[in-house]
Amino acid sequence: METLRIGQKVPEFELDTYEPQEGRYGRFNLRDAIAKKQWTILVFYPADFTFVCPTELSDLAERQKEFRDMGCDIVSVSTDTKFVHLAWQLQEKLLDKVKYHMGADPNGSLSRMFGVYDENSGLAFRGTFIISPDGTIVSTEVNLNNVGRNADELVRKVSAFIYVREHPEEVCPAKWKPGARTLKPDESLVGNVYKKVQNK
Repeated sequence: METLRIGQKVPEFELDTYEPQEGRYGRFNLRDAIAKKQWTILVFYPADFTFVCPTELSDLAERQKEFRDMGCDIVSVSTDTKFVHLAWQLQEKLLDKVKYHMGADPNGSLSRMFGVYDENSGLAFRGTFIISPDGTIVSTEVNLNNVGRNADELVRKVSAFIYVREHPEEVCPAKWKPGARTLKPDESLVGNVYKKVQNK
């Protein structure tokens, strides 16, 4: 299977899930997210009942309303089953506020598709992928498993990608946040970006 790359369309996929908000098993289908013009955020992590992982999922849960308000579906994914997801979410107090989809990839097929599957351990690396409403990968981030991620930066990146999708003639500079100055690339900007970012 060829690994997906940034800028590529993601083949439609389905995942078994545990849905903490309803306390039931479910399914996530990328086709449905695209039909609803939703952004999809896939957050791969190594395993349930581990150490860094619940801190990441809890951090994500703290920002889930913001993601929802921006039109995003969040799907956390590990190679555990939906049954283990249920047990972990009920047991680990850090996951009390998790209301997003918890996706199960027990055969590693989705993890392999996104290039985060570790053949030696059978687990996924910490990979985050932002998928646009038309199914295109616009952002990737992959960490080794000993360092956790930051949901604040994910919120910032999603906000920026939403902005430039709505304003394709503009680009967002480093540390851009909603309401901050953007750039409009043209000949006058070449070699003069400093004037724009310093408001000169």
